[in-house]
Parts: sequence; structure tokens; C-alpha cells
Amino acid sequence: MTITPTPLDLARSLLHEGRLVDAEAVLARELQAVTERHGAGSEQWASAQCDLGNLLINADQTGRAIQCYEHAVSVAPGTDQEFRKAHLTYRLNLGLALRMAGRLDEAEAQLRAGADDRLAFYGRPHPGYAFGLIPLAELLLRRGDAAQARQVIEEAVGNLWRNRHDHVADALALRAEIVLADGSGAAIFPDLRALPDEMVQRLTPSVTNRLEDDGDPAVYRAVLSALATTLDARLGPDHPATFSAVAALANVARTLSDHATRAQAIERVLSSYDRRGEAERALNTLLGLALAQGDAGDDEAALRSYAAAYDRAAHIGNPELTSQTLRNWGLALKDADRPAEAEPRLRDAVAYAARGADPDLLGRAHIALGLFLQHEDRLADACPVLEQGLAVLDPVHPDALIGRSHLTAVIAGETCGCGNMAGTIEDAYREFVLAHLPADLLARLDVTVADGDFQVDVHLNREPTQEELQRLNAVMQSAYAEFRRRLTRR
Repeated sequence: MTITPTPLDLARSLLHEGRLVDAEAVLARELQAVTERHGAGSEQWASAQCDLGNLLINADQTGRAIQCYEHAVSVAPGTDQEFRKAHLTYRLNLGLALRMAGRLDEAEAQLRAGADDRLAFYGRPHPGYAFGLIPLAELLLRRGDAAQARQVIEEAVGNLWRNRHDHVADALALRAEIVLADGSGAAIFPDLRALPDEMVQRLTPSVTNRLEDDGDPAVYRAVLSALATTLDARLGPDHPATFSAVAALANVARTLSDHATRAQAIERVLSSYDRRGEAERALNTLLGLALAQGDAGDDEAALRSYAAAYDRAAHIGNPELTSQTLRNWGLALKDADRPAEAEPRLRDAVAYAARGADPDLLGRAHIALGLFLQHEDRLADACPVLEQGLAVLDPVHPDALIGRSHLTAVIAGETCGCGNMAGTIEDAYREFVLAHLPADLLARLDVTVADGDFQVDVHLNREPTQEELQRLNAVMQSAYAEFRRRLTRR
């Protein structure tokens, strides 16, 4: 049996491939065909408008998406139950898009109207009504009306709780933020004993998904701390949901430079791995703890953690893990102004990496040792070490860019190349493109970093074939995307 993909399926596939123009063209043609068959203002036309709006909202074209949703909502629902249900979705999408665009008055009007429509369609006890309350509560929170948001979210939580609906976790995650904002002093999470474990454990992804949507890290530090405590008591410290909440807390604390909370959370993760006998993950977590201690300015604690990590690595017997541990330990000793102890660790890191099968790890070990030697004013020793590292690393690897800038400085007789990253990235960009094209195609490729972006000027040596032109375009797009990402992360 052959299943023919719908225009929406095809458009989503094209969007996933990054072909927005082609995806939009598919749905635009479908909208035109629907208009010709059923007429503008028909139920089918409204559905096609919503599909196009969904595509545009996922492509960050919020303004155009709003226009599509407005068209869909403009078709008044009649008596057909399926269209009435679809119309609820159209209005919800419109409200959410207006909120994304910062048009909060209009968004609130649509979300309130949508909640009223859902109440009329489903009735108050149905979870379909609660689905319309959650985005309204979130909008009210965003507008600073925490008191009214609390009323709305409590109704949503109560509804979904009574229905034992999975979305109660999403409502509870939003409620936690609202409780923090309203200043009432209420528990961030209510007593969850009446909820089954499978619903309680869904709280972690519900909270972390909200954090990924540009949430306030300070708010989520409090939410995740309360969640970790709640889940620890309910599910145990080693349950995946508890573990994930603690790990997320460590990441948020790092964002806030709250090194005490970060270290405490990492220690809880480490203890969990140790109890479960996951030695390699425990070792990597211990390295993370050492980094946190170093960021907090507690060099002695960090160095003790690195020493303990090395003992673990020796017991595991994995050369790659041992190399990574030694490299990080050596760099920490260097930062603590203990170069005599740093150098043997960095050299051993190279030796262990050479026994393994990871060229990136070997390249990074060489670069770390080369930078150390350069900063110690041992330029003749540093040069071949840096060259060995660059020989095995991908030119777009962050360590390769750092190593290249320092090698340029070594050749110029300088002890540091930290300030020459722009020129290094330009050279690496140029080499990346040239390495992926026929040798005689380009006469010159000018690359300049300006105002945080790339300016690229291509000079052809001859007329390219159609295949070569496609290859050139693909390589240039790949180079821009990859190096732009590196540039913005420096």
C-alpha cells in the first residue's frame, strides 16, 4: 500500500531540510487550489490558511503567520462540530502568535475569546477547556498580572488533575512560575501524593522545556531546586526524572554564576552515578565539578577533584578519558601558576591520546601543550607541537582556531596569539572553502570579519560547470553557517 504524502507533510519535510522557500511554495499552491475548488472564506480555505500559518511560525515569520491565522479565524464556525473544534485551534494559534509578536492586548483578547469558546464547546469539566486556560495564564504572567494568572492556572491545574490528564505537568510547571511571581509564599509545587508516578515524573521535561523557551534563569533556579527536592522525596535520588532535574539545576546555576548551587547539584549527580556504578559518567561529572570549583575561585578544591578524577581514569583504563583528565588537570595547574606540575600532565595527555583512536582528542592535547609552551616563552618547542595538533584537527574546530592563531604568533616570535582570532578565522574560512573545490576554479577568495559577520568576495578563474556551481554554492553556505556559529560563540 502506497501512502501519498499530503502537501503539509511535504512542506514540513522541506522545512526540516532548510528549504523554506520551497516549503512555502507547496502550501501556497495548495491554498490557491483550495480557493479555486471551495472559495475564499470556506472551511477548507480556513484550514489551508492555518497550515500555511503553522509553517511560517516555525520559520520565524510571525507577522505573516498572524495574517494567515486571522484569515482562518475570520471564517465563522457554524454547526459542524469538527470545524468548530478546528476553529478553536485557529484562534489559539492566533493568540499565541500575537503574544510572540509582542502584541499583548490583541493576544489577550484572542486568548480570552478562545477560552470562552472552549467553555461553550467542551464544558467546564472537560480538559479541552483547560487547554485554553494555560496560554491565557501565561500571557497574564507576562503582562505582570500574577494574581489573575494564579486564578486562571489554578482552574487549569484542577481541571487536568481531576481528569488525570498528562498536560497537568505543563500546567504545574507554569503554576510554579506564577506562584513565585505572585509573592504569596505558597509552595512552588503542591502536594503531589494524589498524582500517579508517571504524571509526577513528567514534571521535569515540562519545566526544562519552558526554560529552553528563553525563561528567566533566576526563576528556574528556584523552580528546579524545589522540583529536585520534590522528586527526590517522591521518586528517589536516582530516578531519571530526579536526576534530570538536578542536572538542569546545575546548568542554570552555571548560567547565573551561582557556583555554590552548581557544585552542590553536580555532587548530587556524581553520587547518583557512583551508586549506579556508571564509572565513566561519574568521571566526566567529577571533571565538571572541578571546573565549577575552579570557576568559584577554589583552586585547591578543583585540583583535588582533578587528582581524584585521574585516579578514577587510571582504574577505568580508557586512554581517551585519561588524556582528557590529564589535559584539564594540566590546564588547571597552569592557571594556578604551577607550571612545573602542569607540563608533565599536559605531555602525558598527549601520550595517552596517541594510544587512543580519537584524532580530535589528540589534536586538542597537542594544542593545549603547545599553548602552554608558547606562554612559557619556549617558542621553538611550541611550534612543532601546535603543528601536530593542527594536522589532525578539523579546521573549524574551536581548538584548531585557537591553535592556528597562536602558531601564527609563534612564527612571528610572539608568546601569545590570543588577540588575533579574527584573522585566524578568516584564514580558516578561506582554507575550508578552497579544500572542498576544484583547485583551478577560484582565482581568489577574500574573507573579512566585520561587525561580527563575514564579508566574502569570490573571484572565479574560469566559467564553472553547473555541477561545480552547485558545489560552490553548497560549500559557501556550509562554510558561512559553520564559521558564523564559531564567530558568535567566541
